[in-house]
Amino acid sequence: MEVRSVSDISKLREYMGVTEISGPLVIVENVRDVAYNELVKIELSGGEQRLGQVLEVSGNTAVVQVFEGTSGINIGDTKLKFTGKSVELAVSPDILGRVFSGLGKPIDKGPAIVPEKMMDIIGNPINPTAREYPADFIETGVSSIDLMNTLVRGQKLPIFSGSGLPHNELAAQIARQARVLEEGAGDFAVVFGAMGITFEEMNFFITDFRKTGAIERSVVFMNLADHPAIERIATPRMALTAAEYLAFELEMHVLVILTDMTNYCEALREISAARNEVPGRRGYPGYMYTDLSSLYERAGKIYGKKGSITQLPILSMPEDDITHPIPDLTGYITEGQIVLSRDMVRRGVYPPIDILPCLSRLMTKGIGEGKTRADHHGVSNQLYSAYARGRDMRELVAVIGEAALSDIDAKYLNFADNFEERFIGQGRHEHRTIEDTLRISWELLSDLPKSELKRIDEEFIEKYLPKKAEAEVSS
Repeated sequence: MEVRSVSDISKLREYMGVTEISGPLVIVENVRDVAYNELVKIELSGGEQRLGQVLEVSGNTAVVQVFEGTSGINIGDTKLKFTGKSVELAVSPDILGRVFSGLGKPIDKGPAIVPEKMMDIIGNPINPTAREYPADFIETGVSSIDLMNTLVRGQKLPIFSGSGLPHNELAAQIARQARVLEEGAGDFAVVFGAMGITFEEMNFFITDFRKTGAIERSVVFMNLADHPAIERIATPRMALTAAEYLAFELEMHVLVILTDMTNYCEALREISAARNEVPGRRGYPGYMYTDLSSLYERAGKIYGKKGSITQLPILSMPEDDITHPIPDLTGYITEGQIVLSRDMVRRGVYPPIDILPCLSRLMTKGIGEGKTRADHHGVSNQLYSAYARGRDMRELVAVIGEAALSDIDAKYLNFADNFEERFIGQGRHEHRTIEDTLRISWELLSDLPKSELKRIDEEFIEKYLPKKAEAEVSS
């Protein structure tokens, strides 16, 4: 069969009736000049209009996914019009400050967007040869991220959460606090895409964005849990298309927050089952890795372009299993992960970020002199080492008791408690600058003997270690 792009199609055709309905899909036979990803307008017998997209073409048969669901569609009297173009998003500078549905329709009672241009939501991953290496710091205002797992412009750094954990609160906090520190870097914007969330969660995000003023620099796409699952396939692509316009047309630095990617993958599995495809791991389609890559790889910086796209996808791990296919495949594609801990929640720590399994692979390129501060790398390494040893002491105490610990082991045990309380723990509306975070870090390190600070250069110890601590150590 000859493969034809949408642009090759010159004649639009209408068809009456469908052959089969399967879940969110309709199957149409005896079609001509139909292309993959082509937009389809569907008119029901009562005059209701819906939108669909060609998912598969085989000979003269087309499989169309219906965004609003197939409920109420009759086989004999449904009219389908193949438009000859793919699904597009209307974009202009006016999208900033607006709230859209998962299909890009305004839902904030504001005026319709007068488009500057129409953009295909499928987009393309950035060509590796055109990528500029991410190396610029983004301050989120969250100490555990900024110091220990630094986010850099153009990176994709997922948050691995679990059901019931406060990832929504953390997402909202990052959305309102994130900023670029580099002087003359340009405007900063947040694109927020929510998939499969409840009405209460939507109300929380919108209220928080409007109350804090974050909505003014944000573009929000909302897909609710009671909306058809098929809409969830389009929502992240809508969000990323808006981000590409802001970044590469308006030269802005854009942070894209996508929550919850687990709901997106569940929608993929539902569609795959409706197509009777052979399932892969745990019933998910075998092409899920490729599909997720087509989203995550749309983040980055491009040579010759001033703007950038940084991604912070959030996913709730089923049964808190980090080996589940969704976090497992996400970890292969992205540059690290931030892991939320249920044990931290039980200990009353917010945000409940478990430092030890977290990782930001591009961190070293975005920190240091001229970006954050020269002592950043050493302080981060020292904190990680001391906290890991303190956690080991906790496990040891459970076996032999605290009285059996040496003086230095007891100091590390106390350090772990203080680290969780004062460094990891911070208010939901507390914005810490990188200077604030480094100050707290040095105060915590001052509780350890100076001889234990082996991962920090002596010049930084002399410059930043609190003088009171030095006096106590020397005595």
